[in-house]
Amino acid sequence: MKSFMQKLGKSLLIPIVALPIAGLTLRLTAEDMLDIPLFQASGVILSQMDALIAIGIAMGLAKTKDKGIPALTGFLAIIVLKEGLKIMDPELNMSVFGGVMAGLIAAFIYNKFKDAKLPSMFAFFSGEKFPITMIIITMIPVAGVMSLIWPYAQSGIDSFGQTLVNLGAMGVFIYGFLNRFLLPFGLHHVLNTYTYFGLGSYETASGEVVAGEITRFLSGDPTAGYFIGGFFVTMLFGIPAIALAITKAAKRRKQETKTLMSSGAATSFVTGITEPIEFTFLFTSPLLYFIHSVYTGLAGAVLYLLHIRHGFSWGAGVIDYVVNLNLSDNGLMIIPVGLAFFALYYFTFYFVIIKRDIPVIGREEEVDFGEEATEKEKELELTHSNHEYMAKKLLQYIGGKENVILNDNCMTRLRLELHDASLVDEAKIKQTGAHGVVKIDNHNVQIIIGSEATTVKKELDKFLDE
Repeated sequence: MKSFMQKLGKSLLIPIVALPIAGLTLRLTAEDMLDIPLFQASGVILSQMDALIAIGIAMGLAKTKDKGIPALTGFLAIIVLKEGLKIMDPELNMSVFGGVMAGLIAAFIYNKFKDAKLPSMFAFFSGEKFPITMIIITMIPVAGVMSLIWPYAQSGIDSFGQTLVNLGAMGVFIYGFLNRFLLPFGLHHVLNTYTYFGLGSYETASGEVVAGEITRFLSGDPTAGYFIGGFFVTMLFGIPAIALAITKAAKRRKQETKTLMSSGAATSFVTGITEPIEFTFLFTSPLLYFIHSVYTGLAGAVLYLLHIRHGFSWGAGVIDYVVNLNLSDNGLMIIPVGLAFFALYYFTFYFVIIKRDIPVIGREEEVDFGEEATEKEKELELTHSNHEYMAKKLLQYIGGKENVILNDNCMTRLRLELHDASLVDEAKIKQTGAHGVVKIDNHNVQIIIGSEATTVKKELDKFLDE
């Protein structure tokens, strides 16, 4: 379940990639700015988030390298669902939840039927094409069932949203806290998806009804932005303060720590992407991360109490802050509030790190690598460049290509999903130059390669495609 939720969270990132350019283009070319009507076409991306989410989830959870058919399966799932609901009750709108459900069903149908074999006269529709047929047949009754169930679910969701709104500052605090607290589990995207694109509704001047904090804010809703404005405090001031505290608390490798922290702080400040900093202390100190979550919620609550409203198109970076400033209420006040939180973040993190001697970057315990280990091994680099041969042997030692369901990688590891992880020969794998093997469960294995993990993964893909 943990592995599944992490994959789901990662899948929800796929459609988010379209938001920066769509949001920025929509704002820059709006009537009150550059006034270029044609470029307002980018706004359709914000109104089609349910379809993008369905496609993203289907792609992310499909057990295949070629994501084309899964993407089509996800698209068919959501359009059949929406049309079915419209036929049964034009007032029903599953919004992003419909996209999530359609994507999950599409991924299941694809993985279940991608290898189906049909009689020769129907051979054209067999194999990877068969899920296309099955998803249409599946989503029609699903739409019928949801037309009966969703009115009650929609009422519950609306009540949850209204509860947060009615709680005022406390509701904003709870959302901000959960936004950060759920990140390690990959569940923050689920919460964000509803808040960004499903919370509340607003009728524009043209008569179009839009939902979600982001969409409503960009459409001029004077009540939108209270739930997301606090992220400007976190991204522009909080994360850089954390980076400074870690840099100042470093006892060794100070220049390396400074460089890494400066880069992460700049990323957060410009783009609103916080993970480069957060993941440096997330697993090292859950206490620090809990404090970070509390401060994120507190930042939103403070802005709410001060009647400061602001919003963004994607991430709460400096570009979004400046571009959307004229849509905000008291947006400039975020700067003095942010400076106060910068000090709060910095002194809290620095004190806790020093007081509890937390081994964040620059304060790690020295590791004895042994006399025969090289400097490259300390930085997790391979001692050879035989990537093709290494991939060939790794495939042999993980049970062969027939045992591999999925081959993926992160920056330093191969992430494999296998039919049977007991076939993995750890000793033999380490002989290829790998630094270690981590068995997550009976199906998921990670092989620690180092900085050349991407190269080895590509070579392994070649053998899997043969």
